[in-house]
Amino acid sequence: MTATGTTLVIGATGTTGSRTAAQLTAAGHRVKAAARRATPVAGAEPVAFDWYDPATHAAALGGVDRVYLVPPPGEPDPAALMLPFLRLARTAGVRRAVLLSSSAIPEGGPAVGSVHRALPDLFDQWAVLRPSWFMQNFTGAHAHSHSIREEGTIWTATGAGRVGFIDAEDIAAVAVRALTDEQAPDTDLVLTGPEALGYDDIATTITEVTGRPVTHRRLSYEQMRDRLAAQLPLEFAAILAGMDRAIAEGAEDRTTDTVQRLTGRPPGTFRALLERETRRGVIGEVPRRDVSERASYPDPGRRA
Repeated sequence: MTATGTTLVIGATGTTGSRTAAQLTAAGHRVKAAARRATPVAGAEPVAFDWYDPATHAAALGGVDRVYLVPPPGEPDPAALMLPFLRLARTAGVRRAVLLSSSAIPEGGPAVGSVHRALPDLFDQWAVLRPSWFMQNFTGAHAHSHSIREEGTIWTATGAGRVGFIDAEDIAAVAVRALTDEQAPDTDLVLTGPEALGYDDIATTITEVTGRPVTHRRLSYEQMRDRLAAQLPLEFAAILAGMDRAIAEGAEDRTTDTVQRLTGRPPGTFRALLERETRRGVIGEVPRRDVSERASYPDPGRRA
């Protein structure tokens, strides 16, 4: 790995951003930790950054030569905000960019897929991380974790479909390699955990590890859409329910060797994550919701 350079980590208080910043600083790399409010992050320089406030962009980029990009959560057209910033970043001296996208969104696809397509023309070195769904969706501030705590139920339209759920720690570990290795991957990287699990499997594992009975309730696409629409705009709810339907049809039923190949160790299992979080006393708590990055249903711009 190269030991030089400063990395701007956008979303540095979010699910993958916080872990990426922590792993970078632990390895001795210089980090500017960007969030809507300049928030102290151990070993990093805090800096205010808001995708919707261009006045914060130039200061955040000062002295930076690489950047970890977490798109604005819930934004249907992230390219409109991100591409002007990325052009500014290139002018300011950034030479490497690592973008958090989604296994569900290919290059040139909707929303952040257009940013993915533009990245190679903007930077000398780049990578796009396309993780599957986060394991932390069941332990953090996601709708699933709330329904587990409040109802003992996971509600989806995924049927018997399976997902290669991934630990956000493993996403961050790959991000660190992509940001600091002598040569960036210059490609997109589909990231999964070691096994594909259905939501029935997830509910069973939570029950076994925590002792809290949890069940998976299978809804139709329409039922899921309407359930989500009680809290979200209908168009957005339809997109999210459609992602569940894609899982039911097998779209996420895969595993990759990317974590092992880039980090030299296997990705963590869901059971191991639950055991770790239970020891830390996280399971059962209702954590503060962090709006800087969303470990949630994937929005049109990224996989949460």
